[in-house]
Amino acid sequence: MASFIPSYIQCRKNGQLHQKIRTASEKLEKCDLCPRKCGVNRRSGETGVCKTGEFAFVSSYNAHFGEESPLVGTHGSGTIFFTWCSLLCNFCQNYEISHKGHGTEVSHETLADIMLHLQKTGCHNINLVTPSHVVPQILAALDIAVPKGLRVPLVYNSSGYDCLETIRLLEGVIDIYMPDFKFWDPEVADMTCHAKDYPRAARLAIKEMHRQVGNLVSNADNIAEKGLLIRHLVLPGGLAGTKDIMNFIAEEISTDTYVNIMPQYRPCGMAHTIEGLSDYLPEEEFVEALKIAQRRGLKRLDKPLGLFRT
Repeated sequence: MASFIPSYIQCRKNGQLHQKIRTASEKLEKCDLCPRKCGVNRRSGETGVCKTGEFAFVSSYNAHFGEESPLVGTHGSGTIFFTWCSLLCNFCQNYEISHKGHGTEVSHETLADIMLHLQKTGCHNINLVTPSHVVPQILAALDIAVPKGLRVPLVYNSSGYDCLETIRLLEGVIDIYMPDFKFWDPEVADMTCHAKDYPRAARLAIKEMHRQVGNLVSNADNIAEKGLLIRHLVLPGGLAGTKDIMNFIAEEISTDTYVNIMPQYRPCGMAHTIEGLSDYLPEEEFVEALKIAQRRGLKRLDKPLGLFRT
């Protein structure tokens, strides 16, 4: 069997990566990288919702063993947690990072070195956590890291609040897309994130992600190499719209989609300000979410029916 070669290797070799870097960098001058489309000049120090200028901020990086099993393997997923966020869920479980800005600004060279360090420690992939607002910085770091030997799959681990044009720009760069699909109801998205357009943005972005990479494919060791993996956090009282989201995945993406239905909701950040989000998720609601997915023909679930973790 031929060894896996990440998409970004060929992308750099044929010159497309350099063009993508130019295009993405130009977007920073009147930023429209995410659906917020703040229009600020981040290259001159202005910042919008994501509070990030020309360079990325990183909160932490490590071999993570709590991710989905096809990413973790035996040596972990090489997660890079980017600081700040363009969605800003008020119940975010990483509130210190996304809302309060815990992290350090890094140069493109330092970001490249982080990627190479994670690969050297044996991580099976580079897992870019909350990357939507730092796509230009990621592309610039890749251009530095590839000649130095980077060659593990690149995972785009986003909130799902992604701009279609930005996802199209990433074609040929990202090997594994791992978006959330958080809410189906625009009113819930508005209430929690002030992003009434979230459901539409997520549907468009996820369709494009699937068009680019298809269903999740793993190697002989069950380590993911390419494809789409969708996360869905079940919210108390059905606020996430799980049934509609599972219908969408089954009907408009693929019944072979790898889906992680997550039970770990807990009230964090400012969740207590919204009725229904101040309590933990009841076990029976998670079990019902798994049954909904299975009834829609979704069989590639990250957690088997009956497993409940808080």
